[in-house]
Amino acid sequence: MNPLMSAEQAVLGAALLDPEQLTHLEWLAADHFYRPAHQALFDALRKLRNDGHPALSADGPLPLSWVTDAVGEAGQHVRGLTAAYAHTLIQACPRTEHAPVYGRMVLEGAIHRTVAQHAIRLHQAARADAVQGEVEGALRTADVLTGVLTDLARRWGTDPRPVPPAAAPSAATDIPPPAQTGQVAEDARFLLAVLTEQPGAIGEVVAWLRPGDFADPTHGQLYRCLGALHHRGEPIDRITLLWEAQRRGLLTNGTLSSEQLTASCEGMVPGSADWFGQRVMRSSVTRTAAASARAIRTLAQDEVLGPGRLINHALHALGPLDEVRARWATANSSPAPKPTASTPLAGEPPPDRVMAARARSTPRPGASPPAPASRLPTLSATRPPSRGHP
Repeated sequence: MNPLMSAEQAVLGAALLDPEQLTHLEWLAADHFYRPAHQALFDALRKLRNDGHPALSADGPLPLSWVTDAVGEAGQHVRGLTAAYAHTLIQACPRTEHAPVYGRMVLEGAIHRTVAQHAIRLHQAARADAVQGEVEGALRTADVLTGVLTDLARRWGTDPRPVPPAAAPSAATDIPPPAQTGQVAEDARFLLAVLTEQPGAIGEVVAWLRPGDFADPTHGQLYRCLGALHHRGEPIDRITLLWEAQRRGLLTNGTLSSEQLTASCEGMVPGSADWFGQRVMRSSVTRTAAASARAIRTLAQDEVLGPGRLINHALHALGPLDEVRARWATANSSPAPKPTASTPLAGEPPPDRVMAARARSTPRPGASPPAPASRLPTLSATRPPSRGHP
């Protein structure tokens, strides 16, 4: 028989044999039992004890009425419970004084079951939000799961804190990830096109958007290249992006081809980088929530994990969602500031980045800022002074 079912039968059998054991099980609740009949019987036993059943004050052996009245009370809430099954529960209890240990086994099973149930709810909420283009349902469900984990830790008597597992849990095979729609890929491609073609557009999203927020790793790598160009203060267009991708080995290791880059970033797309970035970010929130849910359910299905470790590992699995949630809040806090007269012109690197660029190539004194791509001068006009090299 399943050890959990044996523990449920044993704790009920102990309470039927010795009602005094109920005083040692105050921390155990009826919904911690898996079977509805066991839940109803435990509730009935506790109700009879609280109502001062006559059997509790009787001298000598425990009257049979304690068992029959408990079965009768429980039978009002569940079907199929008989006095014969109550005697089966009594026979399933090896020692009545071990009731607290049996109860702890029941609570341990309830913790695993509860964590798995809430992980499934989080995954369902993430899938629904992914379809509807929202995040609120997944975030609310994640908050509920965090509260449940904290409450379970208190019941078990442990300190709730995120602890990484020794080995990352493998994804549950019976819960597929949310389907990625064509709209998700299109939003990412439009964003990359805006960042490539509109000077300074990356400044609207670079503070909160990360390469891992893109569902397609190729799009994430292109965004990483754009971020590197922006960080070094270099101009951004399709040519410099292609060059950066080559410098990072993306064109030689098979990650990306020049045709893929052109297909992802070509064309002037009307729109705001901030708006497209938030759409990519929204998809990242629901995708991360689904991944956390799958990891937590896999942990809950591991019967080797004790409740304390399960709770702490589950809290750690929610960490990536907390991180992306914080960046989502930053993205929605306020619009990006518009350039003023005192800020650098669009397409012109800040002064500190200009100084860093001059450390690598020395322009002629008084050189003007880089011109737009459509007005680039000829190569001979921009060649730096000869230093004796051919």
